Amino acid sequence: MNFSKKISYKNIACLFSCAIFFILTSCEEDLTKRNGSQSKNFPSQIINNANIIQRDSGFITMKAKAPIIEKYELIDSPYTVARKGIDIEFFDKKKPKVPGTIKAKYAKFYDYKKFYEAKGDVRIKTNEGQRFAMQSIYWDQRKNRIYTKDTVYVTMEDGSTLIGANGMTAKDDFSEYTFYNNSGDFSSKRISENKK
Repeated sequence: MNFSKKISYKNIACLFSCAIFFILTSCEEDLTKRNGSQSKNFPSQIINNANIIQRDSGFITMKAKAPIIEKYELIDSPYTVARKGIDIEFFDKKKPKVPGTIKAKYAKFYDYKKFYEAKGDVRIKTNEGQRFAMQSIYWDQRKNRIYTKDTVYVTMEDGSTLIGANGMTAKDDFSEYTFYNNSGDFSSKRISENKK
């Protein structure tokens, strides 16, 4: 009788050890599966009070300020986002002392596509003095094109105005642009200059 008690305690201890082993390995497998399918869409870098300067051969081409910039680099299509707004100055070598500006409440940049979007009270001022206002704008850097389907309000340096009710497309240096379903108030001097 004493011998059978020892065997049953040994069997119970062995069975209990096996059960713990299988529980731990099954938990470990579940954690591995769960972590593998877990989203990697979280910022890999966060910059608070960002102040970024971009140069090309020593020449400053852009200055950007934002309360917070987040970089998402651990996903298939990495991007950078400024959720609390951005203020950009861009410089042209022809007029290095007169920067153009872009301000928006939200901005996003897709790294591989070289594609930018800005939303929320977008304000652009060119180094020629033209001022553009719209709710959103997109820039395809590879094609050097800027476009929007929103209503665009433009004020020229001489005070004349133009409204593109169905958006616009433009070269990214604003040397050429096309407005859709437009109306405006141009000075007669400017119209006569364009006819010559």
